[in-house]
Amino acid sequence: MNKKTSKPTLTRRASLAAIASTVVLIALAAPAASFAEEKSIKVGIMSGEDEDVWRVVTAEAAKKGLTIETIVFNDYTQPNEALERGEIDANAFQHKPYLDNQIAQHGYHIVPVGYTGVWPIGLYSKKHKAVAEISDGATIGVPNDPSNEGRALRVLQNEGIIKLKDGTGILATVTDITENPKNVEIKELDAGVVGRAIDDLDAAVVNTDWALKAGLSASDRIAQEPIADNPYRNFIAVKQGSENEAWVKTLVSSYQNDAVKSEFDKVYKGTGLSAY
Repeated sequence: MNKKTSKPTLTRRASLAAIASTVVLIALAAPAASFAEEKSIKVGIMSGEDEDVWRVVTAEAAKKGLTIETIVFNDYTQPNEALERGEIDANAFQHKPYLDNQIAQHGYHIVPVGYTGVWPIGLYSKKHKAVAEISDGATIGVPNDPSNEGRALRVLQNEGIIKLKDGTGILATVTDITENPKNVEIKELDAGVVGRAIDDLDAAVVNTDWALKAGLSASDRIAQEPIADNPYRNFIAVKQGSENEAWVKTLVSSYQNDAVKSEFDKVYKGTGLSAY
């Protein structure tokens, strides 16, 4: 009798033990899944208007369990170096020609993971209302970093101010100029300086974000690059090897949404366009 009654008792105990083990396994597994979603990262951005945009991105990410700390830079050369060294987890400030040039120069292991916006580079002037008014011997400023200088020279070529040698790519320099009918002087300046030097120049090709910082407006812009098939879309970038991690997808989706687009449009007032 005792043996017969002991079997069910052992079975119940075994069942309870099995259930308890299952509960323990589930309890142990649950924090792991939660931890994968709840992550803190550092993202390098440029100072200025983008700080307002990224406040909205940060709020959107927080809803998805991703905490973003933005690290603000004032120099284009710093965010990639910081990302390569592991001081930040991602950055968002550059286009592909710029990154390609940085990789060629420094051997960075950085890849784009999601587009943000495009800022058509423009030719600005405080002295002339049209390109045709630019006189012989005029001085025109251009940004001196490789990718943006080539971009600026292409704008001048499109407007008939200069001609670049055939086959010149997007990394053109002043040495690639083959025709200069107005004998203009091309003054190479830091991207952050060229817009602020506008009063001392006849005209200047200025990146849109720096144009805003320099107080230039659409009324000062006398030409700009085409938007169609523009290779200069900016993007979020991460260290190679991280691109398929879950937090990266969350980061990209936290940028590519209507709430961020609305803030982007408000901040950039039509000078920048969403590129996703």
